[in-house]
Amino acid sequence: MQFLFRYANPGQFMRLSSVLLPFTAIAAALLLALGLFLGFTVPPDYQQGMTVTIMFIHVPAAIVAEGCYGLIAVLSLMALVWRHPLSDVMARAAAPLGALFTALGLITGSLWGRPMWGTYWVWDARLTSFLLLLFLYLGYLALWNAIEDETKAARAAAILALIGAVNLPIIVYSVEWWNTLHQGESIVSGKLAPVFLWPLLTMMAAYGFLFLTLWMIRVRTEIISRRAHSLMLSGALMPRGGL
Repeated sequence: MQFLFRYANPGQFMRLSSVLLPFTAIAAALLLALGLFLGFTVPPDYQQGMTVTIMFIHVPAAIVAEGCYGLIAVLSLMALVWRHPLSDVMARAAAPLGALFTALGLITGSLWGRPMWGTYWVWDARLTSFLLLLFLYLGYLALWNAIEDETKAARAAAILALIGAVNLPIIVYSVEWWNTLHQGESIVSGKLAPVFLWPLLTMMAAYGFLFLTLWMIRVRTEIISRRAHSLMLSGALMPRGGL
């Protein structure tokens, strides 16, 4: 907890992120290139054929989308309980990215479902709960934009984020709790063949670094924007000389 509060100061965050950004951006670019190369050179799967390559885009997007919402929930808790100065800024900056990865997961999942299930969409427990995740992201962003008082907007959005976090374990365990069409976990259990596992792990790492890079850029942009706004206000309130 002390580590988190150490970088609660915007200046500290700006200094740390300026050091990390080049490394995360380069790591994201290299891992994406390697992951795509490995992913599109794998042999066809005995059941899915070359449709298996969609997995390398879909699975990392879904994992990052869920992880991003978990991050927002943690930051929201910190904002409500410990009044962490940057929590609201960080959470708000992460939300559009989480919504984007969720949409990517839904689209690629539908593209995979058409040849495998014969339809782009079924009201499967995993798919339905993941669609709800997108609505939670959109609702979170809508609250920020709908309430003029930023303090009240941040509080309302944080409460929604914490309530919506209940959906995360439902997404993860839905394939175990209900009889669903969606396949179960195959990475930790070792069911996935190494020829498919390594490209998938590479893409998961690439997506993680990509999210981290974009997130830091968005937080830095928001900090700079707030500083500029404060300077404009202070300049407007400053008495004019010579009058």
